[in-house]
Amino acid sequence: MNPDASLITALVERWRPETSTFHLPCGEITITLEDVVTLSGLAIDGDAVVVDIPDEEWSAICLRLLGWVPVDLVGGVGVVRIVWLRVEFSHLPEDASQEVIEQFARAYALSLIGGVLFPDRSGSTVHLQYLLLIEDWERAGEFAWRAAVLSYLYREMGRSTLHITHTDTSLAGDLGGWVALLQFWAWERFPHLAPRDSETRA
Repeated sequence: MNPDASLITALVERWRPETSTFHLPCGEITITLEDVVTLSGLAIDGDAVVVDIPDEEWSAICLRLLGWVPVDLVGGVGVVRIVWLRVEFSHLPEDASQEVIEQFARAYALSLIGGVLFPDRSGSTVHLQYLLLIEDWERAGEFAWRAAVLSYLYREMGRSTLHITHTDTSLAGDLGGWVALLQFWAWERFPHLAPRDSETRA
């Protein structure tokens, strides 16, 4: 889905980080956890999504949990390119062991986390800290992902609001977080802003 840059920019221009609300002519409104429940299907109850700084090197973590280490892995930073994940883990071997299947599943989940749920402003990289959250699948299901997605989006909108205020420009793709969630929320709350094309609406 292509983001509606005008709609997203208009919303972020009206975002007030102090109150975590959009200030509109009709009053204040915000995205709530209930909205995220309705639109995403992620778990709301559970533990906070927090990552401890590991003692292990990022390359060792990558090798242990994914079975591969990208050539351009930035050592101390622990960031991988999403396109690397999609290329290296695009075809699961037919004779794959359980360990390899789990590595491919982690790579897929990591690309979703970095490309959809918690994208940075570039939208092209993901930090390996998220890999630690999906090391154990049962434990991963115990996290409150919805709350984390919403708070991350709030933070990114606050940062972008400051950027717009200080530079007097539009966002031009300078917003991290799940932008599609913001757009779907706007379409849900303000149906007259949604595309009229029935295929797009579906």
